[in-house]
Parts: sequence; C-alpha cells; structure tokens
Amino acid sequence: MGEVLALVEARLRTALGEPDARAAVTFLGTDRIEVLRFVDGDLVRYATLGMSAQPMADPTSALADPVKGPRAELVLTVRGGLADTDKVLRPLAVLAATPQVEGVVVAPGASLDVGDPLWPGAPFSSVLVAESGGLVEDLELDEPMDPVRFLPLLPMTSNEAAWKRVHGAQALEERWLAQGTDLRDPLRRSVNLD
Repeated sequence: MGEVLALVEARLRTALGEPDARAAVTFLGTDRIEVLRFVDGDLVRYATLGMSAQPMADPTSALADPVKGPRAELVLTVRGGLADTDKVLRPLAVLAATPQVEGVVVAPGASLDVGDPLWPGAPFSSVLVAESGGLVEDLELDEPMDPVRFLPLLPMTSNEAAWKRVHGAQALEERWLAQGTDLRDPLRRSVNLD
C-alpha cells in the first residue's frame, strides 16, 4: 500500500510540481486520505492521495480482490482567489473514501455528491467524474495490478446534476463546451439547460 502511494505522489509531483499544502483526513473504518494542494499561477489544484492504496471492488462481488481492480485518485482544478476553495479538502477526502465506505467503483461519467456545498458559498455539492489521462498521466503498476487513473472532477450545480441524470454525462459535457463554460470558476452559475 505505502509503495503504491509513494509512486502516486511522485507522479503528482512530476505532473503538478511541489505541493504547497497537504491535509489528512481519516474516517472510521477507512484508510487515511490526504489532499495535496498545488498552485499554478491563478489555478489551484487539489489532488487526493490514498484512494488508490486499495483497488476499488465491484459491490456485487462476494469477495474483494486485494490486488486486482481499478485504482484512482481525484483531481479538482479551480481558479484561486475567488472563493474559499481550501475548505474543499474534507469533501474531497469524503469523495475519495467513497469506494471504501460505500463499496462503489468511481469511474468516468459518474456523479459524486457530498450533500453540502464543496466550499463555503459554492453553488456545487456534486461533481462529474471526467476521463483520466489529461493533466496527470495514468500510472502503470506491476502486473497484475491495474494502473492508477487520475480522474478530474468537474463541479456541477444541482440543476446540472439533475439534468445529467436524465440526459447523461456526455450530453452535459457537450452543453458545457457549446456554451464556453469555465468549469474552473468556483462561483460560476448553472449552464443554460433549456
């Protein structure tokens, strides 16, 4: 477990630079989850560290495989200085603990909801999980372990989350793209869904 996390942290540092802050959260019955903060100009990136220590298990399987199975970490990018986004550390850790706590596999296209604003005054309580391979390259591990995928999180308003449940993740992403939505704006309003 520690070996995987050391490789994950090295990959994050290679892609994003040195973290300028880190926080750790432990939930009862789960492994410790850290959240690292990276500042890149006016962008602030938060990356989880700890979610990939164990493979995510299919909730329908009787026994979780301790080696094989999908592994991931979460990455959130926002514009700095517009909101108190550092308060997202605990919600991010909650999302990263979801596979251990609820036995779900976090994959692109999924919606994750924390039930409260991601940070004070945020118009978002949920996120859309996007495809990996962009900002932080997937980390190959020794066979038979699956690679660690670094999944970007795209904050969604409650209206966007409801619309996505009906129309799907791809339709919402196309709507964002068509309207030139700045998904890094921590104060943005809901995209036009009419």
